[in-house]
Amino acid sequence: MPTSSQVRKFPETRYMGSKHKLLPEIRSVLSGFACETAIDLFAGSGIVGYMMKAEGRRVLSNDHMVLSSTAARALIENDSEILPPDAARGLLEPSGPVDPFVQRTFGGLYFPDAVNRRIDIVRANIKSMENPVLRAIAVTALVRACLKKRPRGIFTYVGDRYDDGRRDLRISFEEQFLDAVDRINRAVFGNGKKNQARHGDALDCPVPSGPSLVYIDPPYYSPLSDNSYVRRYHFVEGLARDWQGVEIEMHTLTRKFRSYPTPFSTKKGAAVAFDRLFGRFRECVLVVSYASNARPTLREMVDLMKKYKRHVEVVPVDYRYCFGNRGQGVEKNRNTVQEYLFVGF
Repeated sequence: MPTSSQVRKFPETRYMGSKHKLLPEIRSVLSGFACETAIDLFAGSGIVGYMMKAEGRRVLSNDHMVLSSTAARALIENDSEILPPDAARGLLEPSGPVDPFVQRTFGGLYFPDAVNRRIDIVRANIKSMENPVLRAIAVTALVRACLKKRPRGIFTYVGDRYDDGRRDLRISFEEQFLDAVDRINRAVFGNGKKNQARHGDALDCPVPSGPSLVYIDPPYYSPLSDNSYVRRYHFVEGLARDWQGVEIEMHTLTRKFRSYPTPFSTKKGAAVAFDRLFGRFRECVLVVSYASNARPTLREMVDLMKKYKRHVEVVPVDYRYCFGNRGQGVEKNRNTVQEYLFVGF
């Protein structure tokens, strides 16, 4: 089932675990349930929640990452407000004192000095914005610009050794920021429903009343790799929260901060967390994305869901993940797996 023209306006990035390429399959499964209310419990990039909004559902988008919940405020909760181009250009120029936090803390790590200074200028101007929705658009555009200007879009290494010459790395940071604002503005729409963005733990997310659908796409636990979003995106998560409430580990090469606690970092923890989630939302239609190389296994996941749902179906989708960069040896970094959609109703 193809995605709609509205969904194609979503400003996608190379965010780990994004379901952009799987949207037709996910949409096909979700379309079988006419629930007006839907929860995107682990929003991530926000693309699935955005798609459900485009389908006319009332959406609650939840994530424990501030950058994700801020993007959801800009694109899912927001139904009409845009950041004017002139105002966006004004954010790139100093309008008062500028705290050089990024220049001082991350100098020489991820971006040239001139880009770090521009980031600090935008940070300072965002703090003075009174409208929380426009502030969310500005923060989301700032995050997107940093991801686009970073080789591979991650912050697990320093320097630019993965620079593959793509256009995103050649155009200026200022152009990236203004392009991001434009893309976000063009993606804003209303669906006649009161949609909501929430920053919080999925296990504490409110249970809706009435017929509802809950889409669950948690970090995939595998003994072969870690699933830490904070480790990959600590710099832009720090930007989104202005490093409030975290302690930067200055002794580390990347100046990261400690990852948020999650039960999905171990096999046993993931199984317990799924059991709690399925029990908490037992009255809702449950749709879970999970990979065949992750744990719990297919059989274990079905058994967990059957504790709470009378009907459980598994929809397999062939999918290829790429963990490497372009160039020599890329095929060694590709992993063909099946993405499972577990459906409980």
